[in-house]
Amino acid sequence: MSQALSTLYIGPLEGLAPPKVSAAPGPDALPARTLLDPAYLDALFARFGARYGQGDRRAVASLWSKWHFSALAAHGLAANLLLERDLPLGLDELHLAQSAEGQTTGLDLRHAGRPLAELDPYPRFATLLDGHLTPLVEALAAATGASPKVFWSNAGNYFEYFAGALADHPMASKGLAEPAQALMESRRLPDGRRNPLYRPVRYVTPAAPDQPARVRRLCCIRYLIDELGYCANCPLECRRAGKAVKAAG
Repeated sequence: MSQALSTLYIGPLEGLAPPKVSAAPGPDALPARTLLDPAYLDALFARFGARYGQGDRRAVASLWSKWHFSALAAHGLAANLLLERDLPLGLDELHLAQSAEGQTTGLDLRHAGRPLAELDPYPRFATLLDGHLTPLVEALAAATGASPKVFWSNAGNYFEYFAGALADHPMASKGLAEPAQALMESRRLPDGRRNPLYRPVRYVTPAAPDQPARVRRLCCIRYLIDELGYCANCPLECRRAGKAVKAAG
């Protein structure tokens, strides 16, 4: 099945390298569970934040999480939606490739995934949500003081983006993205918990050429690092509030 995974990286995934699949992770691969260690996160954000002049720690962590969640969503959704396979993305199984700055650059998998046990919207994504995102978001929020909603918003942004992009994949069947879309349209999970991936993105009719049609529901707070400002998909009300504060100052 590792060969089957490699066939996915065409069309909207053409620029990505397939995950490594090996029963024995490489010597430089980081056990994903290490990301729950507060001491490791301190060191990680010091490394990653160096490029931003050690700016606001909450924004540094948010930016780091964008790279990390992008990798999870791209590879996880590709296997899930195109092959109906559940990759071993739980923190206890997964290993990570990182850059010298600590950015997640790839996934190191113990195996090429298992056939999905269930095809309903929530169960098919449970490994990603409960096995990785939920404990990691809690750890990131505790380590930085940022709201968990910031990190869930980052995860949801990429979940929504790649679900839509994969609908245009050469291997996609009709309605491919429907399970992911159904999950994002549900306010509650089957057990009654609030769904943290509920409608992470909305689409608006542009009022002016420089305003994006695809808008995040919540801000990623990257603007807390002065040289970065707002992202292209920042909620419009956040931009307006920021401009008003600057004008008042």
